[in-house]
Parts: sequence; structure tokens; C-alpha cells
Amino acid sequence: MIFRMEADGLEWLFIPLHQIVSWGASGAMVFGGVVPYIPQYRDIKRTQNAEGFSTYVCLVLLVANILRILFWFGRHFESPLLWQSIVMILTMLLMLKLCTEVRVTNELNLKRRSFAAADSKDEEIKVPPRRSFLDFDLHYFWHWSKFTDYVQCVLTFTGVTGYITYLSLDSALFVEMLGFLAVFTEAMLGVPQLYRNYQNRSTEGMSIKMVLMWTSGDTFKTVYFILNQAPFQFSICGLLQVLVDMTILLQVYLYTYYPQKPTSHAAHPVSAKAL
Repeated sequence: MIFRMEADGLEWLFIPLHQIVSWGASGAMVFGGVVPYIPQYRDIKRTQNAEGFSTYVCLVLLVANILRILFWFGRHFESPLLWQSIVMILTMLLMLKLCTEVRVTNELNLKRRSFAAADSKDEEIKVPPRRSFLDFDLHYFWHWSKFTDYVQCVLTFTGVTGYITYLSLDSALFVEMLGFLAVFTEAMLGVPQLYRNYQNRSTEGMSIKMVLMWTSGDTFKTVYFILNQAPFQFSICGLLQVLVDMTILLQVYLYTYYPQKPTSHAAHPVSAKAL
């Protein structure tokens, strides 16, 4: 009888403990994905230099998370994963806003110095035109001069894909392909980084701390997918994402201990995982 009373008392203790752990894991899923971008945001803000961070990172994550939200309408999955996508979209928009402001400010400063030099040499310098989403020029895609152009592009993509999804929700094949495309796009985020490192024979300009945070976060996320029986697309692409992260870390080791080119040419090194 005493043993049973003690067991009941322990069970009363374990129930809220289990809930706390569950809430903690859910919170980590929702906000853990954006944590690596906090030091990146602060570095860009501090140095006023966004050259080490590619806005294509934002493009890939925006596309992946918009598609994931649309997938939820066809096949409901864990709520923390849905909120994670919403938080990530907001974070990438903030990153885009900062990068655009910094880049435009630096371009203006460069133009002023160029005009000053031209005045002293009586040379004519042509000012490059401002680039806009509504120009529909593929050569300048995702290299626009205003943050509002990026917002217009995101809203256009969301509207078109949302309408197609609405018309195709009755197709199980379309829904499953939509889910696979969403997580596969996110899983491929590191592949351009791999290619860039290979081209440069260096990992300069890429934060090792950031890649380590990516690796730990992707590992936790994949385990979460498996334990919570998320759709199989999530687990497969999560494992692929961890593999890409580990390969990038291997590049860090190889190019650090077996350098193939000088790595001291950057004037403003910043922490980034750039494309």
C-alpha cells in the first residue's frame, strides 16, 4: 500500500515534468531555427557590411517555409513545425530588410566618393539604375534596390502557389509532392555553400560557429521529426540536411589544415553562411 502511494506521488510529479519537457522541445523547434541568424544580424548591423551573407539564403528559406505552410493545409502536422515556418519567414524578411538597407547605403557612399573623384578629374561617371521587381529582369532577380520589391515577390509567390494548392488539395499526390518539395528545398540550403567553398578553395567569410549551430539544430530537428512521427518527407530531408552540414564542416577542416590559397584578402570579414 505504501509503495503504491509513493508510486502515485511520483506519477503526479512526472506528469508536469513531461509537459515541461514537451513544451521545451516545442519551443526549441519554433525558435531554434532562427538562433543562428541572430549573431549574423548583429554582425551586419555592427559592421554595416553584408557582403559575407547572401540573400539567397533568405530566398531558399522563404520558399521552403511558404511551401511547408501550404502543405499543412493538405496534411496537418505538428503545430510547432507550423509556427517554426511562420517565425522563420518573419526572420528572413528582417534579414532582407537589413541587408538591403546596408547595401543601398554602401552603394550611395561609393557613388559619392566616385563623384568626388570625377569632379577632381573632370570625368563622367554613370550612375547605375535602381533595380525593381516590376522590371521583371532575370539578370537582377533578387538583387533589387528596395525591401518592398522583395515583399512584392514573396506575396506574388505566395498568392500563385496558394491558388494552385487550393485547386489541388483533393489530390493526395500533389499534397505529398508539395511536402517533399518544401523540406527538400530547405535541405538543399547548404549545397550552394559547398559549391562556393569548393570554387574558392576556402571557407573564409563563413562562420564556423554558425555551421556548428546549424548542425546541432538540424540534428535536434531530425530526431524530433522521427520521435513525433512527422510526415516521412521531414525525416528524410532532415537526415540529408545533417549530411550537408557535416560535409561543410569537413571542408572547414580540409581548407584550414590544408590551405590551397591565401585567405587574408577580406577587408571586412563577417560571420555568415553565404551562398
